[in-house]
Amino acid sequence: MAEGLSAMARTGRHAAHVTAATAAGFYPALHLLDRPVAGIYALFTPIAFGILSPLPGAGRERAATVLRAVPAAAVLVVLGTVLAVGTWPAVAGMLAVGFALAFGSACGPRIAGAAPGLQLFYILACFPPYEPGTLPQRLVGLAVGGAFLALAEAVLFPDAPEPPYRTRIADALDLAARAASGVVRGEGPDPETAARLGAAGRELRLSRLPAGARPTGAGRTDRALAQAGAATRRLLDQLALLAGHAPAPGDTASAELLRGIAASCAETAAALRRGRRRRAGRVLAGPQLLEELVADFLKSRAGAPAPRAVLVRRSTVLTAAVSAVTVRTAASLALGGRERLYGLPREQFWYAAEGPARLTAVRIRGNLTRRSVVFQNALRTALGLALARLVAGSLDLSHGFWVLLAVLTLGRTTAGATWSAVRAAAAGTLAGAFAAGLLIVGAGGSSAVYAALLVPMMLVAFTLGPLGGPAWGQGLFTLVVATAFAQIAPVTWRLAEARLVDVLTGSAIGLLCGLLAWPAGARAEIRYAMSGLLRAAAPLVRATATAVTEGAGSGKGGAGENGTVRSGAGRSTAADGSPSPGVRLTLHRLRIAEAAYAQYRTEPAPDAAEAARDWLAVLDHGSRTLVGAYWLPRTDGMPGLPPEARRWAREAAEEVAAATVRAAGFPPDGVRVRPAPLPPEVAERVPAPLLAPLTDVEVWLRALARDLEAGSPPEPGDQPARYTTASHSSASADLA
Repeated sequence: MAEGLSAMARTGRHAAHVTAATAAGFYPALHLLDRPVAGIYALFTPIAFGILSPLPGAGRERAATVLRAVPAAAVLVVLGTVLAVGTWPAVAGMLAVGFALAFGSACGPRIAGAAPGLQLFYILACFPPYEPGTLPQRLVGLAVGGAFLALAEAVLFPDAPEPPYRTRIADALDLAARAASGVVRGEGPDPETAARLGAAGRELRLSRLPAGARPTGAGRTDRALAQAGAATRRLLDQLALLAGHAPAPGDTASAELLRGIAASCAETAAALRRGRRRRAGRVLAGPQLLEELVADFLKSRAGAPAPRAVLVRRSTVLTAAVSAVTVRTAASLALGGRERLYGLPREQFWYAAEGPARLTAVRIRGNLTRRSVVFQNALRTALGLALARLVAGSLDLSHGFWVLLAVLTLGRTTAGATWSAVRAAAAGTLAGAFAAGLLIVGAGGSSAVYAALLVPMMLVAFTLGPLGGPAWGQGLFTLVVATAFAQIAPVTWRLAEARLVDVLTGSAIGLLCGLLAWPAGARAEIRYAMSGLLRAAAPLVRATATAVTEGAGSGKGGAGENGTVRSGAGRSTAADGSPSPGVRLTLHRLRIAEAAYAQYRTEPAPDAAEAARDWLAVLDHGSRTLVGAYWLPRTDGMPGLPPEARRWAREAAEEVAAATVRAAGFPPDGVRVRPAPLPPEVAERVPAPLLAPLTDVEVWLRALARDLEAGSPPEPGDQPARYTTASHSSASADLA
């Protein structure tokens, strides 16, 4: 109940902003200056940016977005005004503009939020009559409407700003610092701390954030914040695993590294709260850099032999330290640092030295494939709008831009969802047209009546419409446009009829496009995307295990499987220092799969069989594979490793890789894989310095196997798969 009242209050405040901005521009332009064209644009500008566009952020953030979008809207108005010379030029322009704006959503939430509103400005301008002489009025109306909306958003009933994502990360890191210190002091399992860590990790999922707070943009800051959030989640999971088990007595090396993790987390949290990077550009962990503590830990691990249970625990501590290093580096990059990547795998932070144009180009190029849901949605939207412009122009429909507006507002990513929205909108528009007809008949030509009714009608429509769905939205908006247009020119009840015909025409076009262009949405595409990710990850599993046990080159340039080489930092890179082909392919497939999964979560619930499959586990598997490829090959092979140990590593990796390929086919009974543990008799013959990195490989392969089983449908009688806390989920996979 409280949440519903809060949502209504937010919607009511937003409706007040839009209504005030609309009234402030529309009434003076129409009734004082007698400039109806300027009045129309002053009317629709706040509606475009305030209602049609879900602009992210609080009041001042939305105001800034509006002001930045106004110049782009002006360009679209000019373009539409010029191309209104004929139907076919307008259709061609609509196709190009529709695709560009819809595809631009791949570059971040602010562009995605403003895109629908920007579409409206081209739509308004590209319809007859062809009157380039009215362009100054159009631009003035646009500027006035945008300025009043920005002012209302910033000043009138401002929303409380949402805490930025970096603050959420900082809160989680403070908890991680306390937990790491507690693990050092603890004498037994602490399930309460483990539960708090798990809950804090879930709060960092992007689905828990408002759209404007999600770091999903193409730029360096958003990429770094997303990576910092994902690494923080991994760190919390690993600390939860450590807190849930009794510490190993006498393990001073792990205790020292955990203290370093705690110090690093605390200082990184402080830097994130300050919002700016330290002058030195580095966040220190106690008297030494955390990377140096990791190096010391690796040296100490290579000393005297230790029981297998201690080695597994140390491997988990090392994984937590790797996550803490990743968090610190990503946080520094997000705060504007140009941090040198001391001993870190550069391909993990490949974006650090790239400029905004390059990063945007990478994002766009990565989605220019028919398998990208962003590309599919953009093409579906562009074709629908272009077809609607052709139909409206060819049939010379009165107020034909309403046809395109219906396509824009009622289109969904699946045919079923589009049909549901169209059906509700048709009923709402019919009711709204009937009410508008009665209003026009009753009020006649009295402009004063319509002027008095417009403000309260907008306030009601813009409050109840977003809350009530397409039926309420279309019905109430029909009353708003009837009341507004009745002040611009004399109208009859046929205005309501034209509105109904246009909405039904646009609905039919939108439904047709939904049926012909990828009607199943992400529910069909996600299987292909996840299959591609698994098939790309399988060879990387083999290559990583080979790089650890047999070496895949060295810092002097040796070549390994699939053309990969490793430097002294253990990076899976090509000879020129760029990420290896296997890493690049897996990264690309991971991004495509993440986008499909993000859309999949917004669509109607699938059938029970499909819902039983945990797609997030598949994403975790791909991301965990990459993390292993980045960090596990820390040596130039293992000279002196017994042949049977080498054979075990090869066979265990092959077993997991083969299971990964099987999982890519999504067998009905799922995938069950249990890689053979390192035999005790073999472990006894492994030299002490080599047993620890071999244990790291074993722990990694087991975690990959658990991801595969978690991503399979449960067998009858099975309990739902539980994740181990040593999870390596990626940033975009946190959209769950």
